[in-house]
Amino acid sequence: MQHKRFNTMTCPIARGLDRVGEWWSILILRDAYNGMTRFDEFQKNLGIAPGMLARRLNTLVEGGLMEKRRYSEKPPRDEYLLTPAGRDFRPVLLAMMAWGNRHFTPDGIRVQVVEAATGVPADPVLVDRRTGRILAEPDYIVRRETQA
Repeated sequence: MQHKRFNTMTCPIARGLDRVGEWWSILILRDAYNGMTRFDEFQKNLGIAPGMLARRLNTLVEGGLMEKRRYSEKPPRDEYLLTPAGRDFRPVLLAMMAWGNRHFTPDGIRVQVVEAATGVPADPVLVDRRTGRILAEPDYIVRRETQA
């Protein structure tokens, strides 16, 4: 089934979804952050059909979030590595994790962000890099530029 493309829309959320807007892609990125790079690692961890995994990896490579690098010539084998754009997706994953932990963990939190040195759980929030302030209303709003 062919999905609608969002790459020509002006909304940055739509354009981002055009690159990662399929749940397998987001889970592949999650696994890449956890150190997985090889097709068989992704397939085993996700339980995803090989054809679907190949399509999702190709989409992530074409979208600039991962790069494909040959690690064996005989037999030909590739690994998939995060690009700078792919690494920049990490805060989105952490925000999704925090949101999921807050709203969808009836059996308790099993995965969370913790401070490396102390093990104390973190409470991920989005902040303004310039001021360090939390991006919360009413102090911060989304402004849409109007076309002249």
